[in-house]
Amino acid sequence: MADQLACLTTDLEPGSAMLAELTLANGSEIPVAIVRTDDGEFYAIDDLCTHGEVSLSEGEVSGCFVECWAHGSRFDVRTGEPEDLPAIFPVKTYPVRIDGERVLVDVDNPKPSLKETNA
Repeated sequence: MADQLACLTTDLEPGSAMLAELTLANGSEIPVAIVRTDDGEFYAIDDLCTHGEVSLSEGEVSGCFVECWAHGSRFDVRTGEPEDLPAIFPVKTYPVRIDGERVLVDVDNPKPSLKETNA
């Protein structure tokens, strides 16, 4: 599948996140957190914390990090890497493209994690 409409730029204030249900090429839906950082940049990451399967879109956004509200793990939305314990595994990140006011996400081509790029 190609880029999918996740939301409009006007749907999110800087420093906030929202849930988008997007569809993979195989037809299954996945929850994706759309994050707008404090400086206005948009990012897309898996919505579930790798530690406790809690929705990251419900967490607090600070700078380039989103915090899991249940246990406090913070994830860098640029890389998916966890900044704090208890999470030790990254979340997937997805390419985002802005087309006018549309925030488009390609969930079929996740970005490689830092570990994959450094392997």
